[in-house]
Amino acid sequence: MTEMQAYSEAAQKLMLAFQQDEVNSAAIYARFAKCSKDNRNCEILNQIAQDEAHHAAIWKKYTDKDLRPNKLKVWWYRFLMSVLGYTFVTKLLELHEYDGIQGLEQLKKEIPEVEGIIADEKAHEQQLIDMLDEDRLNYVGAMVLGLNDALVELTGTIAGLTFVLMNNTVIALAGIITGIAATLSMAASNYLAERADGNPNAFKASVYTGVAYLVTVICLVLPYLLFPVHMYLAALVCMIGIVVFLVFIFNYYIAVVKTEPFWPKFLEMSGISLSVALISFLIGLAAKLCFGIDVS
Repeated sequence: MTEMQAYSEAAQKLMLAFQQDEVNSAAIYARFAKCSKDNRNCEILNQIAQDEAHHAAIWKKYTDKDLRPNKLKVWWYRFLMSVLGYTFVTKLLELHEYDGIQGLEQLKKEIPEVEGIIADEKAHEQQLIDMLDEDRLNYVGAMVLGLNDALVELTGTIAGLTFVLMNNTVIALAGIITGIAATLSMAASNYLAERADGNPNAFKASVYTGVAYLVTVICLVLPYLLFPVHMYLAALVCMIGIVVFLVFIFNYYIAVVKTEPFWPKFLEMSGISLSVALISFLIGLAAKLCFGIDVS
């Protein structure tokens, strides 16, 4: 009987899963270290990669199997880092390590070295928290301002125009003109506000605000460009779906990087945006009925 067979079937599966996880993590952290431009972060990531490799070696003593990193998983985390930023992906890895701690607790009675691994994993969490210093996180407030304002203002404007104009091409044109003008106005206003507060990076903050606003405008107008001219209600429903999706994605990002609760923020932001859209739609309907507006 091998050492692996001396343990329960559940324990064997856990050991193999943990070994694979440690092998993957070692490769991921090593890749992150190569991409990090901060020397301190690079050193910490390399140390964590070495620790993860050591943990994998511990599990190998019990499984007697030589596992390789999951290349697809390593590539996926590298891709996420390039798109969503270093902090977001590192926080995801931290959450994954917490799951690992919960699983490791189940093996305490069968494997004595588990205690040491748990201590290392907890130390990793603190190291990860301490090392997070990404430039883009300094401008989360600016991005929130741009996204929130665009969602509320443009959702309301486009919803209000939908029943009045009843023509997707005209609605899209009105939304684009309004959106671009509002983007420039919001970016300029944020720049002046940041300058008044003495922020030396006022221009950069205003760029983040403007980009967040403009991207939101493009996403909201897109359904009216894609649907046939007469399918304005379908475009409106699609736009509402995009609003909820954008709110979900952005709030999930903030919840991860800021370690904040997700659902309260998501429900609050969704409720505000959808309420404004509904009120604006009703105002547009009332205006059409009261003033007999017909642009068809």
